[in-house]
Amino acid sequence: MAEHRRLPALPAVGSRARLIIGGILALLVITYLVLILMSGGDVRQGSVVRGVTIGGLSSAEAVASLDATLGKISSKPFKLEAAGKEFVVKPKDAGLEFDATATVQNASGRNWSPFALAADLLGQREVEPVVVVDEVALTSQLDGIALAIDRPAIEPSITIKKQEATLKGGKNGRALDVEATSALLIEDLLKAREPISAPIVKVPPLVSEESADESMALAKLAMAQPIIVKAGDSSAKLRPKAISRALTFTAVGDQLEPRIDGQVLQRALDGKLEGAEVPGRDASFEIVDGRPVVVPSVVGKGVSDVELATAVLDVIDEDSPERSVAVSMAVREPAVTTEQARALGITERLSTFTQKFPYAAYRVQNIGQAARNVNGTLLLPGQTFSMNDAMKERTEANGYTVGFVVGAGGVFAEDLGGGVSAATTTVWTGAFFAGMERVATQAHSIYISRYQPGLEATVAWGLFDMKFKNDMPTGVFITTSMTNSSMTVTFWGTRIYDEIKAEFGPKQGIVPFTTIFDKSKTCLGQSGMDGFIIAVDRVFYKDGVEVKRETITTNYRAAPEVVCGKKPKPGEEPLAPSTDSPSGTNTPQPTTNPGTDTAPAAAATPTPTPQSTKKPKPTPPPVEDAAPAPGR
Repeated sequence: MAEHRRLPALPAVGSRARLIIGGILALLVITYLVLILMSGGDVRQGSVVRGVTIGGLSSAEAVASLDATLGKISSKPFKLEAAGKEFVVKPKDAGLEFDATATVQNASGRNWSPFALAADLLGQREVEPVVVVDEVALTSQLDGIALAIDRPAIEPSITIKKQEATLKGGKNGRALDVEATSALLIEDLLKAREPISAPIVKVPPLVSEESADESMALAKLAMAQPIIVKAGDSSAKLRPKAISRALTFTAVGDQLEPRIDGQVLQRALDGKLEGAEVPGRDASFEIVDGRPVVVPSVVGKGVSDVELATAVLDVIDEDSPERSVAVSMAVREPAVTTEQARALGITERLSTFTQKFPYAAYRVQNIGQAARNVNGTLLLPGQTFSMNDAMKERTEANGYTVGFVVGAGGVFAEDLGGGVSAATTTVWTGAFFAGMERVATQAHSIYISRYQPGLEATVAWGLFDMKFKNDMPTGVFITTSMTNSSMTVTFWGTRIYDEIKAEFGPKQGIVPFTTIFDKSKTCLGQSGMDGFIIAVDRVFYKDGVEVKRETITTNYRAAPEVVCGKKPKPGEEPLAPSTDSPSGTNTPQPTTNPGTDTAPAAAATPTPTPQSTKKPKPTPPPVEDAAPAPGR
């Protein structure tokens, strides 16, 4: 019988070994359960938000903890410093809010991995706070601050007096970097409050020094030699003195472009073309016993002002003692004949409006000059009226003087033509109730209480204009009159509508004003004015029934409160600003009678805030014009 070899048997696992393995497994389970128990409430262990530990808390406890810490910090106002001024910005007004609930939600949620549970217990997990940003409110708040900071660049200019040209160099402007400042406010919302330096960017002039020097060379060349004007068999000499009186330079884009006033040249040639010129006159109107009457036209003969100016402008860059131009001498038919004027249908009053203003000598001169320039304007059907063209550039040569304006930021300044926004508002309001088609109107950027909100306009030479169009089939004749404290405009034509009314909506989108602490010696304190949006409906009636409605929406920026001196320390009472805001704080009641519309009385003269108990500064005149650019 064969023998079989036996394999050795595997050793059996002992009961002790089984106990050890079971113990290890049990320990792991217990450890895992302990980790789960130690992870606590709704918020993961180790969660930290900007130094505030919320790990292991319930959601309600975590929200309460964050509100009591970071929430309290986030509600404190910022102090923004820029251009030597201090601004107080309340986070709520700027649309900035710390959302503790959303932050806790991001830190909540179980992770059942034992490794993640252990990591949460042994370490920290930084949770990003949730900050809610209302972009519209933030931008509006910073726009109000920019109003006090921004300064437009001053373009180079060339002035000509007594045949001498003088070049004044341009100056850089400045502008608040709104985007960068927004980022700083958001970043610092949950930090302990320290003054924030707002980023300011430089705004260079568009016209370069090289371009200005080229224009200066052209100015000298233009006045170096006379120009012979030839018209048919006649000729006359325009001497350098006459050329200098007609020559001006205007900043257009990145150039100082020459302009020639043909009327000035025409006057210089008067009587020198051997009697070939016969004065003419367009038909016009005069008001007799409250009704328009046609003033007949007169046929003339001579040289066109436009043709003369264009011809001279073409040769002013020539360096020759024999410069000459040839122009046509012909019958100058009236632009409006007597027959055409009679057919225009100008027979009755369409509207009249009176704008009041506080007396000041410069106002009477500037508004009066504007009123005289507008008086007698005849608008043919389809023609567009331009306030800038009618008033002309606000220069001493055109009859304007220096007056007070409120420029960028509501800061008092002196400039030529201060006050003419009152004339612009008068004419536009009259046009509104006469039914003229609105082409372009620019309201003041901050509300001024003497004007009807949403129904006023300003202008700035070379920047923006006030325009309206006569869209009626008949002509329109405009007359003006002045007193020392008011301007009246009247529109004449043929009525299409029985009545035109203005309906004023409520103020909406209120933007609280900011506070500025101005340490400069030239500080003039003022109360703040909230920004707001208002809609004005122009309603047309015929036979007692509404036939048309147009809406004009105006967005006024907030005007900052200005307190003279340093920002007070905690516990100190700040000096109160003037109770009369330069921009006006009293809202007038709207008027709707198109025949007798009169603006509310002017705002009181603002009283400057004293910086100390020393002798107070002189009181400035009431505000006339306001940003976006100084009124002209």
